[in-house]
Amino acid sequence: MNNKIIASLGFCALVFQSYSQGVNYNKGGISTVTTAVPFLLITPDARAGGMGDLGVASTPDANSMYWNPSKLAFAEKDFGLSMSYTPWLRALVPDISLTSVSGYKKVKKMAAIGGSLRYFTLGSVQFTDNSGNAIGTYKPNEFALDLGYSQKLSQRFSVGIAFRYINSNLTNSIPLPGSSTTTHPGRSFAVDMSCYYHSKKLDIGEKKGEASFGVNISNIGSKIYYTDNADASSKSFLPTQLRIGGGFKIHLDEYNTITLLGDVTKLMVPSPPVWQLDAQGNRIPDGNGSYLIAAGKDPYRSITSGMLGSFSDSPNGAIGELQEIRASAGMEYWYNNLLAFRAGYYYENKYQGNRQYVTFGLGVKYSVFSIDMSYLAPLTQRNPLQNTLRFSLLFDFAAFKAQNATPPADPAK
Repeated sequence: MNNKIIASLGFCALVFQSYSQGVNYNKGGISTVTTAVPFLLITPDARAGGMGDLGVASTPDANSMYWNPSKLAFAEKDFGLSMSYTPWLRALVPDISLTSVSGYKKVKKMAAIGGSLRYFTLGSVQFTDNSGNAIGTYKPNEFALDLGYSQKLSQRFSVGIAFRYINSNLTNSIPLPGSSTTTHPGRSFAVDMSCYYHSKKLDIGEKKGEASFGVNISNIGSKIYYTDNADASSKSFLPTQLRIGGGFKIHLDEYNTITLLGDVTKLMVPSPPVWQLDAQGNRIPDGNGSYLIAAGKDPYRSITSGMLGSFSDSPNGAIGELQEIRASAGMEYWYNNLLAFRAGYYYENKYQGNRQYVTFGLGVKYSVFSIDMSYLAPLTQRNPLQNTLRFSLLFDFAAFKAQNATPPADPAK
């Protein structure tokens, strides 16, 4: 089996595992919280990718549907569109990628609608049976289709909501190995709820500044499963995530601005417990259809219970809950609103995946469009995006319309 198949099936296994909220681990050790459809957590745009993968409180643009739909009501332009391309595992395989198209339209002075499509393809994968015999080649893929609305409640504060349809087609309806159970695409519906605050101009000595703050709870939705006879243990939570962030923009002079940003995130799904094991290392049934737990809480809960209990269910107590928080910090510098330089840092606790990396980005704005690029350098371990350039292309239709407007007639002629 080549690297491409291994990498692709490895991602499929992460998404498709039946016990994604119930893996064993030693108390005080690795306790990674996993969910279904993790592609929903991949940063889709290069601007945010250059600032440490953050954006809940950054200035609005066409990619705000992912980070914080409520920002769209503060968009300066009437209409915007963005297209982004993110290669995935490029060091191993050539055709795994995330493609995103996102946009918005101001419907009135204090409101906007937005939409986006994210498509994740795992390339061509050769499937085999338990004996290693080839049973066909398939291209697993997943996508999410969003529609959102943002409304200002005041000149400084807005709220937003986004509705999402998720389709995860990983197996092409191939039966499970060693079973007659037929698989099917996993499907789900989800909602994002968010808010955004943008301050008036602040005096910082002789400089002017602006502060922003945002909150977004994303992917609140039904569990996803891939077989018709799925039980509680094979229905997986969506990656419901709480993201909170703030930003501060400083106008250095007429031509130069710098923005400092920070986000913290936490998955609002059950933490994996420590199961009680027998002498053979197997879980011990509790007589009620589940298993005895040594520490933590039962992960097979309802969506509401899973979300609310996610702040107090770690087997390691308060320390474990703090370890589940991820943090990003970034900066964005603009010269004359034409050229941008970006940098960022992302931190994840060693017991939750140990992803730590720095990012760099560049943005160039032309008359009717701008292009963003980003690059990621890992600090602790290999990363699917290392040695990879991400690209985003944004269109300014207001500038395009003005450029193509017919000039008024010269009365002197």
